[in-house]
Amino acid sequence: MSEATSGEKAKEKPNLVVNIGGLRLKNPVTTASGTFGFGPEYAPYIDLNRLGAIVVKGTTLQPRLGNPTPRLVETPAGILNSIGLQNPGVDHLIEEALPFLAQYDLPVIVNISGDTVEDYARLAEKLGRTAGVAGLEVNISCPNVKKGGMQFGSDPAMAAEVTRAVKENTDKPVIVKLSPNVTSIVAVAEGVARAGADALSMINTLLGMAIDIKRKRPLLGNIMGGLSGPAIRPVAVRAVWQVYREVDLPIIGMGGIVTVEDALEFILAGATAVAVGTANFINPRATVEVLEGIEKYLVANRIHGIRELVGAAHRT
Repeated sequence: MSEATSGEKAKEKPNLVVNIGGLRLKNPVTTASGTFGFGPEYAPYIDLNRLGAIVVKGTTLQPRLGNPTPRLVETPAGILNSIGLQNPGVDHLIEEALPFLAQYDLPVIVNISGDTVEDYARLAEKLGRTAGVAGLEVNISCPNVKKGGMQFGSDPAMAAEVTRAVKENTDKPVIVKLSPNVTSIVAVAEGVARAGADALSMINTLLGMAIDIKRKRPLLGNIMGGLSGPAIRPVAVRAVWQVYREVDLPIIGMGGIVTVEDALEFILAGATAVAVGTANFINPRATVEVLEGIEKYLVANRIHGIRELVGAAHRT
């Protein structure tokens, strides 16, 4: 191949770089927290360096055992999970998980959860001064123990309070993960935007349950759980569409992404990046296959960069 031909080929390669609240990603494909572990679980199947970023399993101040079993139930086109934020705690993350991920060239985003606003603030402060943490994803689908168990994400004011507390305790990009179990996801997005959020992740799981008709008992040990998978994708795409129109923040879209076509739906609706979640359980190479599909789509349609597609469905 001549140098000229080689140069032409290089020029044809589309630009996949995106910016999420000040965080530069070499491509728009990330992982959904809770579906990819801390990275070692999938390293035998894909080159982690190919990902735009990795969002690790959610962490809390102290280790958590999680909810009673059974914790997973298959549903048509999805799964119900009631893991209950089981994790080894933030110190284990810092001492064990982050050193492993340091060998890879990708931003590490840490998903954080708490029972109180103070928990979020302490996590933000601790992780804010930890090397190897590129950004924080704030899970506001957690019960506020001081408010009788009401989810932080169910009220715009509470969501804003958590966001503000995290922002005040870290200089790293703060990405707030929105719950769909609300009257108006736009109102919550506007609330966290005013409180200083740098970006949004959406959506978290939908609340659901399943019943064993033989035992006449709920199938999950915790009775209710979060529904994820292809079944929720239309809801997630709708949410991204609505928030993109009203809130000027980059969005990481997620909820039932299995194929490149699914990912492109989110991007066209307004997502700057996408996260693959439940599909990882079925196909450990799902993230890379989605990434390769996006690149092929751009080349086939003579689109120079992924950013040209973000929100394009709003402009046609």
